[in-house]
Amino acid sequence: MATVRPNVMGRKIISAGASAQIILENIALPAQSAKVRILKKEIDACAEVEKLDEAQIVIAGGRGLKTAENFNILNAIAAELGGAVGASRAAVDAGWKPKNHQVGQSGVTVKPKLYMACGISGAVQHVVGMENSDIIIAVNKDGSAPIFNVCKYGIVGDLHQILPKVLAAIKDSKK
Repeated sequence: MATVRPNVMGRKIISAGASAQIILENIALPAQSAKVRILKKEIDACAEVEKLDEAQIVIAGGRGLKTAENFNILNAIAAELGGAVGASRAAVDAGWKPKNHQVGQSGVTVKPKLYMACGISGAVQHVVGMENSDIIIAVNKDGSAPIFNVCKYGIVGDLHQILPKVLAAIKDSKK
């Protein structure tokens, strides 16, 4: 038996007409040998936002955003691009975003076409959850932040000044 976190490996495209050999094994276990019984099964309804692990665009924020209200700009950028909003563990621990938005080792592994890390330092625990993204853009005021070691494009500066300009540029490009 093996387990793999979602989005760690790419999905294989199956060609039409492909088949697999199915081997059925009849295994009879006495009822008294069961150590676990399922008493009730509950599945949480999907959040209104697109599931992070399925999103093609993820705009994520970290401690550099400083408040939950500052995620509004990320929400706006994600809405314009048709993406989802993620968060670092620090942002989730601060209560700025719910746990289902957390990207990283103790959160969701994502593999979007575009991942934008805003105010995220790039701790190893976060990076393992997003390093396989096609294009990574980082915005951070600390030019030596580890996130710049994994991004394709890096912007060193105050995200509170940069992100409104990014949003404006996206809106202008749609005119």
